[in-house]
Amino acid sequence: MLNEIARGTRLRNAFNKEIFVFSGPLDDPHVARFGVILETGGSGGGNALVHVHSGADEHFSVRSGRIKVVVDGREQFVDAGGTAIVPRGRPHYFANVGDDNAELEISFSPAQQHLRFFANFAMLTVKQPSWFSSAGDPDFLLIALVLHTYSDHLYLAGVPIWIQKLLFAALAPVARLCGYRMAIEPLREAPARARSGLAA
Repeated sequence: MLNEIARGTRLRNAFNKEIFVFSGPLDDPHVARFGVILETGGSGGGNALVHVHSGADEHFSVRSGRIKVVVDGREQFVDAGGTAIVPRGRPHYFANVGDDNAELEISFSPAQQHLRFFANFAMLTVKQPSWFSSAGDPDFLLIALVLHTYSDHLYLAGVPIWIQKLLFAALAPVARLCGYRMAIEPLREAPARARSGLAA
C-alpha cells in the first residue's frame, strides 16, 4: 500500500484506455488537478459508468482531441481549447470521440481527496487486474470498499446516495475479509494545506 505518489507519475487503466498524469500536489485542499490522456475509444468515469460526485464540481479543459461529456443524459462535445463543467451531484460520464488520443486536464473543487481516489483505482487495475471483469468493471465488493473508504467522492447514478452509504458500509468489512485492499489509503483528516513534494 502506498500513501504517496511521485510527481509526474503516469498510471494507465488499460480497461478504460485512460492514462492519469499526476503533476501537482497530492493533497492540495483547494483543488485536485491532474492530466488525463484518453486513447482512441477510451472513456472516463469507471468504464463509462454513469456516476456522481456529491461533494465537488468537476472541470474539463481539453488540450487536444475531442471528447463527449454526457450530463443528465445530454451530450456535450468539447474540442481542443474548450471546457466543460459538471456541477456536483449531476450524473455523468465522458469519452474520447475523436480519431486520436484526447488530452485534457481535469480538476475538482473543492479538492477533497480526488487525486488519491483516482490514483487508487488506476493502480488497482495494474496491480490486481483479477479484481476487474474483462470489460473493466470492478467487482462489487471492491466498489463497496473503495467508495466507503473514500466516502462522498463518487457514487453510482440512479441509486439514492443514502442507500449506497449504508450498503457500502456493511459490505466494506466483508470485502476486506475476502482479501480486497486499497492501493492508496485516504488521509484520515482533510489536508490543512497543500503539500509541495510528492515522494514515492
